[in-house]
Amino acid sequence: MRLHLASANPGKLREHLSLARALLERRGLPPIELVSAAAVGGMPAVPEDTGTFEGNVRQKAEALRARLPAEAWVLADDSGLCVDALGGAPGVDSAVYAGPEGDSAANLAKLVREMRPVPGGLRAAHFVCLLLLLGPGGVDRSFTGRCEGRLLLEPSGAGGFGYDPLFVPAGASASFGELPEAEKNELSHRARAWAKLADWLSARR
Repeated sequence: MRLHLASANPGKLREHLSLARALLERRGLPPIELVSAAAVGGMPAVPEDTGTFEGNVRQKAEALRARLPAEAWVLADDSGLCVDALGGAPGVDSAVYAGPEGDSAANLAKLVREMRPVPGGLRAAHFVCLLLLLGPGGVDRSFTGRCEGRLLLEPSGAGGFGYDPLFVPAGASASFGELPEAEKNELSHRARAWAKLADWLSARR
């Protein structure tokens, strides 16, 4: 099975590849070929202006599918970090939290600044990942994963990407930026969404 990933984010591609290998192998499923949008001319520009993970992920999936053959499979991912003390922000705007000209480092730096006055007991947060799979024959399935945790005072660790160095998942003592890949792949929001997708693929065999 070949899946075209509707993302221009290299960090997401690496994480999806790692999860696909681990979760499919565990279920005895054949490997999936995960193809970056760059391989088919790049990810089309998408406004991501719906205000919801559901709306944004569909924009991405349909934008990439429009440039592929009808029999192609497309997987889109919309994810974000929701912080209780900030009313759920950055949420669906996680990728542009520091503004449209910002990048991952700027987003992380802004979150650190915004959260600096917030005491440790009020630093709860969770990551959300929504996967949308579109395929031939009208396949249209979504899979949601969520990971509860808390925010550190300062980033720690150089692994992962985005807000990972600031987020400690529930039950762990280290940030996503510090955890080994195998451990993160058991806990993350993206891993939990992928587990549901892998179960669906297994049921189709």
